[in-house]
Amino acid sequence: MAWEKGLVTEEPPAEGSWASSPSVRAVMRANRSRDTRPEVRLRSLLHKQGLRYRVAARPLPELRRTADLVFTKPKVAVFVDGCFWHGCSEHLRASHKNVEFWRSKIEGNQARDADTDRLLREAGWRVVRVWEHEAPDVAAARVISVVRASPPDRHESEQSASIMEK
Repeated sequence: MAWEKGLVTEEPPAEGSWASSPSVRAVMRANRSRDTRPEVRLRSLLHKQGLRYRVAARPLPELRRTADLVFTKPKVAVFVDGCFWHGCSEHLRASHKNVEFWRSKIEGNQARDADTDRLLREAGWRVVRVWEHEAPDVAAARVISVVRASPPDRHESEQSASIMEK
């Protein structure tokens, strides 16, 4: 398929490229950063339940990290993690080429994920991580329960309290 789309050529990878072959480079270039099948299925189920969210947005503008779904008022960030890229313990198949590069890459992704979770929680956000292999309806139910259980932000609570006092 990559040959048909013109993504693979006979020429060797560019100097300094981490790809071990032209076909590997083509496959990696074809990976999407958003609108993946698991992400779209989850969004569809959540939308059908009446939830509205931002797609591929930064929960914290000053933090260069993008969540797949952001529920701004309840402060919930949802990440749909790919099994390969984020090191799923069930489905990760270790690479046989460039072993050290891929081990380091995946460990770096896991460390960044943990740091992102910590920073968001410190800022008052709730984080939901969904694996790409999870059943979409199960993942959607989990997200819905977190979003609906989240207390409103402090500003809304203060407004409600002042209205009740009057």
